[in-house]
Amino acid sequence: MIAHLRGTVLEKHPNSVILEAGGVGYELTIPVSTFSQLPEAGKEAKLRVHTHVREDAFLLYGFGTAEEKLLFEKLITVSGIGPRVAVTALSGIAPAELVQAIKGGDLVTLTRVPGIGKKTAERMVVELRDKLDIAFAGQAAVAFVKGESLSELELDLISALVNLGSQRPNAETAVRKAKAANPNGDFEALFRKSMELVR
Repeated sequence: MIAHLRGTVLEKHPNSVILEAGGVGYELTIPVSTFSQLPEAGKEAKLRVHTHVREDAFLLYGFGTAEEKLLFEKLITVSGIGPRVAVTALSGIAPAELVQAIKGGDLVTLTRVPGIGKKTAERMVVELRDKLDIAFAGQAAVAFVKGESLSELELDLISALVNLGSQRPNAETAVRKAKAANPNGDFEALFRKSMELVR
């Protein structure tokens, strides 16, 4: 099982990255919180990895911190939450906020995540409330890579929303509204606002 990769970023997108390690390019699905921490293509990155094996696929999920990986692995133990929904949850809600929402039984926050309805949110609270001793103290938010034009940022935001199940027109509208509300916001802040606005 692959648990950690260090290599060169070949390509990165809001929901995935291709990391070259030892001459092999590994494609990993990642949450937006990890995407915002990645360096630009051509530079070295280190990711913690969860290997998910199915009958028809061998999938890798990458995380910038041990805490994110641990939270992902806790989430997928809940009935009704697979890896895709767990990544969506980590993308839509900051990890520390997600832990607090589960511990506090905040169903309104949890059901903002596409794919998580009221019953699944209730199961998350019941099953994980006492199992999330995860500390995110001192984990600073990393701004989106500077130097990219606004249009590229907007396209990345729209791409992320579409990959998580939104219709493109709705994604574009949500991104425009989020940008208008927070003109100087970084990728992560704008993405989370867009997630709240998208219909």
